[in-house]
Amino acid sequence: MTKRGYHHGNLRQALVEAALHLIEAKGPTGFTLSEAAKQAGVTPAAVYRHFKGREDLIAEAGRQGYVMFADLMQHAYDKYQPSALAAFEATGRAYLAFARKHPGHYIAMFESGISVNRTPELADAAARARAILERAAADLSQHIPESKRPPASMFSAHVLAMSHGVVELYARNSPGAASPFPPEDLLESGIGIYLRGLGLIASDD
Repeated sequence: MTKRGYHHGNLRQALVEAALHLIEAKGPTGFTLSEAAKQAGVTPAAVYRHFKGREDLIAEAGRQGYVMFADLMQHAYDKYQPSALAAFEATGRAYLAFARKHPGHYIAMFESGISVNRTPELADAAARARAILERAAADLSQHIPESKRPPASMFSAHVLAMSHGVVELYARNSPGAASPFPPEDLLESGIGIYLRGLGLIASDD
């Protein structure tokens, strides 16, 4: 392979794309910067013009993932307005759709062990994504008496945890974790049980 070195058109993004492929194939700790450089078609020395190390490269992949994730969540939220319930449920489905469509980004964001506070840019992107779900939770929880209303951050954290569990166990082909139900149905029913417990949707009986 001819090394393109510093003449690469967009070396920084090429390295991110290489890292995403390697993350999918080997996990976030299963590759080296040299491997990312080789896949991007440049020398290892060229990498250090853009990233101090592998963790910084993964952090940038995660930042880009959060930007995409927030855009997807915002679109899902806006699409079902003014129904607070439909908008909230749509953000849950968007989480699952993102994990399936962008596994490399998802792993960099949630499974790499990289702190969202590693860079201000990463922290801002992650905060924007969380804020969308918190806003959806706040809109929906207005129907709960204030004395019984959970904080929107707690409400949204519960749903994020549920969504993440469905993704990890059933939506990304985890070995030995096949489910008799589609992940979408598992998530929808789980959110339904949660919302029913808060009195936000009527009981089935």
